[in-house]
Amino acid sequence: MDHGVKRLSMRFIKQCAAPDRVRLSADLCERITQALDALGLMTLPRRLPTSETEYVFVIQKRSPLGEAVAIATSVAMMEKMGTPVLPNLFERFPQARGYLT
Repeated sequence: MDHGVKRLSMRFIKQCAAPDRVRLSADLCERITQALDALGLMTLPRRLPTSETEYVFVIQKRSPLGEAVAIATSVAMMEKMGTPVLPNLFERFPQARGYLT
């Protein structure tokens, strides 16, 4: 990890996690997310895409960036539940919701 973050292709992640699989499924992506979580890592976007042509960021949870992403994710979840913490957050940063939820 370079300063707690690394950009990886989903093709690379699939080759490491399940080289025998033909394609990524939503279930496999969820299992990969859980395995990364157990290693102290998180991804952005939080839900891994099933397309092998997509790229994701893998972030160490115990890094300044990882903690900032965890806080931002909590804020996004509160917004989704109808308890906005920061007014107009997603109006100012429209792509943030998709990355964090």
